Amino acid sequence: MEKDKIVGQTKDAGFQIGVRKTFAVSVETAWNFLFSKSGLSIWLGNIDMDSFELNKPYKTKEGIEGKINVFKPNSHIRLSWKPEYWSNTSALQIRVINSKGKTTISFHQDKLLNSSQRDEMKRYWDKMMEKIENELTNETTK
Repeated sequence: MEKDKIVGQTKDAGFQIGVRKTFAVSVETAWNFLFSKSGLSIWLGNIDMDSFELNKPYKTKEGIEGKINVFKPNSHIRLSWKPEYWSNTSALQIRVINSKGKTTISFHQDKLLNSSQRDEMKRYWDKMMEKIENELTNETTK
C-alpha cells in the first residue's frame, strides 16, 4: 500500500511552497522593483544594500540570514533563507517570467522542515505578494 503523500512534501527536498502572480509590467520593471531598497524591504527585510551580493552572507535587521547562490538579472535569484528562530535553512528562488507582455513573479521555497513551516511560509509569501502588488501598482501608476 502506497503511503499517503502530504501536500507540499517532496521526495528529497523536504517541504515546498510556491506563490506566483502576474502583473501588467515589463520583466525589467518587476525585477528593478524587487531589488530596489523598497522592494527588498518587502520580501526580504531591511538590509544594507552593499552587503547583498552574490556568494556573500547577508542578514536583515529582522533576523533573516543566508547567502545568494545565483543572481541572473531580469531572470532569477537563488538564495538560502533562515529566520533567526528556525533551526533549519531553506532554499528560496525568485523568478520574473515574461508572460505575453506581462510579468509573472514567482516565489518558490523548498527544504522546509515540515507542513507547519510550509503553512507559515505560504501565509508569508501570500502576504508579501499582496504588498508587492500594492507597491508595484503604485509605482507604475505614478
